[in-house]
Amino acid sequence: MSKVNRRLTAFFIAAAVFAADRGTKSLVENRMSAYDSKTVIPGFFNIVRSDNTGVAFGMFASAHTLVLVSISLLAVALLAIMLWRIDRLDTASATGLALIFGGALGNVYDRVHSGRVTDFLDFYAGTYHWYTFNVADASICTGAGLLLLSMLLTRDPGSQPAHPKVH
Repeated sequence: MSKVNRRLTAFFIAAAVFAADRGTKSLVENRMSAYDSKTVIPGFFNIVRSDNTGVAFGMFASAHTLVLVSISLLAVALLAIMLWRIDRLDTASATGLALIFGGALGNVYDRVHSGRVTDFLDFYAGTYHWYTFNVADASICTGAGLLLLSMLLTRDPGSQPAHPKVH
């Protein structure tokens, strides 16, 4: 695939993540009141409406919005530059960065638009709850996982094989 097609594919993935994130958040924001909850799978999964003024898992909720937006915009710009240089990336890394870029755009949009991010996916087992998150967060985590796998599975071209052939 050409460099241009790889770029288009990566930016299409990011745009699809952004659209899915905005669409799902809009549904939740328009159909649920703050801190409302709908059980989807009893004992395992709810849809809730939660406003997060911080970043991942509510960290830095007391930080000034301008600081969080500035850092987020810088991160988005760096991701865009990395995706533009897609010819230097393997497929898993390019896909991972595209997922992270789309998710970051979704959360930055929310933070700029309203000073908060809407989270709504609530997974739990009994009284043990995972942090409430959204499509953007899931995409960012999935993308980070792909980057990690790519780093772990890609060997340095100058290194020796892990299992040398025996003649």
